[in-house]
Amino acid sequence: MSAVVRSRPWLLTLIALAVLVAVNTALQPSFVQPAVLQSNLTTFLPLTLVAIGQTYVVMGGDIDLSVGAIAALVNVVTVSAIAAVGGDGLTPIIAGLAAGLATAVVCGVINGVLVAVLRLQAIVTTFATGIVFAGTALFVLPQAGLPVPEAFWRSYGATLIGLPVVLWILLAGLAFALFLGRRPFVAHLTAVGGSRVGAFQTGLSLSRVRIGAFVLSALFAGFAALCLTGETASGDPLLGQSLALSSISAVVLGGTALSGGSGGPVGSILGALVLGMIGNVIFFAGLPFAWQTLVQGLIVLAALAGGVLVTRR
Repeated sequence: MSAVVRSRPWLLTLIALAVLVAVNTALQPSFVQPAVLQSNLTTFLPLTLVAIGQTYVVMGGDIDLSVGAIAALVNVVTVSAIAAVGGDGLTPIIAGLAAGLATAVVCGVINGVLVAVLRLQAIVTTFATGIVFAGTALFVLPQAGLPVPEAFWRSYGATLIGLPVVLWILLAGLAFALFLGRRPFVAHLTAVGGSRVGAFQTGLSLSRVRIGAFVLSALFAGFAALCLTGETASGDPLLGQSLALSSISAVVLGGTALSGGSGGPVGSILGALVLGMIGNVIFFAGLPFAWQTLVQGLIVLAALAGGVLVTRR
């Protein structure tokens, strides 16, 4: 059993998720209704996407504290581009999506070059670039507002072939993670995170691999921003401030070691869902609002500590 857990640390996260779902269902009998499930998934989806991207950076032995600011910047660039093109048709929406995702890629390249090429410390560098990105978001859109066309948010909340669009987005993220997991990039990333000296001696391009990880992290933060835009139907330069630390918590809860070299995005998806379910259980347990954040923090801390102990063993 212990060998199975060591090889698949996300199994513990899956068990924790099943327990939380059972408790939440007992506290909220309507939890299993399709409308409630869709509402919860809509709430959990942005963090889940950011956690997928954060996983690749952590697997490479780095960390990205700028994902929340990148999400905010992508959000305001998207709504500003839509407003600049004008109209309610498909063209402004496509222009906004393209501008937002291009912004995410640029942010990821900046982070990657600073960390991998200039060899600056990742945690300090991404903290600093996060401040720059957040300031740029405020420059682009100083105040919340600037609504998106109705077709944007209606499409996000719609169903496709009988399933909610948010579920299709989650399945697409999972499919991408499974596909990339079979590509050489993830093996190279694991090698870089496990031993950079050893990876360099085998001839791997450390800079290319690490930059690729930061670009993936920024891209998934951009996808999360588009989901938040579809949910709020407007721009907000202060969007996603808690995404960075929450995504790191989800990654560790999913069994990815912060030291790098092990783990995977499937566990991070489960970790993000666990974080969301913890919030649900605390809310429906009827705890006073002042205690909810404290209890949630203690539960997450205990879970993270357990994950570290399992990883060490």
